[in-house]
Amino acid sequence: MIRPRAAEGTETGVSDPIAFLRSFHRKERQLLLSEVLRREEDEEVFRLGDGFRERLGVEIGVAVHPGAYVAMDYHLDWLGAALRLAVASGPPEPIPNDGWFKATQEDIDLLVAFKDEEETHIVLIEAKGVTGWNNAQLASKAERLRRIFGDGPGFGLATPHFVLMSPKRPVRIGMSDWPGWMHHGGKPHWLELSLPGGLRKATRCDADGNDTADGGYLRIDTL
Repeated sequence: MIRPRAAEGTETGVSDPIAFLRSFHRKERQLLLSEVLRREEDEEVFRLGDGFRERLGVEIGVAVHPGAYVAMDYHLDWLGAALRLAVASGPPEPIPNDGWFKATQEDIDLLVAFKDEEETHIVLIEAKGVTGWNNAQLASKAERLRRIFGDGPGFGLATPHFVLMSPKRPVRIGMSDWPGWMHHGGKPHWLELSLPGGLRKATRCDADGNDTADGGYLRIDTL
């Protein structure tokens, strides 16, 4: 669990965690979109649409700032390291690892971070489009997030929120091992994800259209 310690050169005793979140994100997709979508050098590269920002704020109970930092495919290793650097005193030293750092590419689909007065909020969004939810995958992320943020809201210098997004409200989600802040009233935070019409899927099949891994034909299905 993160607990703030005094940091040099800051009035509040800790550094800005959002600045450290930015410094870790080096995925090619993020860098590419940053280059392609940039309008002004002093502007945020990605901005949340007003409609989505309002929906998200209602779901988590906090108004989301228009200039929130937004990042895709954000590694959980980066998340833990960024927050620990934000509470470090003086130059970075070797950081104790109690299991939160795995040296893997396990990530969060979308990270949104912003300040509400003096409080920093980090919203972690997992999304599914045409595939189903995997309880084992969610349990793994829940365990990592417990080690990073602790068992309840308000721990450390950042308040975490966890939100699922999918076309239909998820059912049969196992949350018994989730930290309390990851759900509310035994239900996950959820937002509807709209899918564009006319999506298609290509499936390998035989001459009669039956699924087969080594088929010499292709069947096109409309989702």
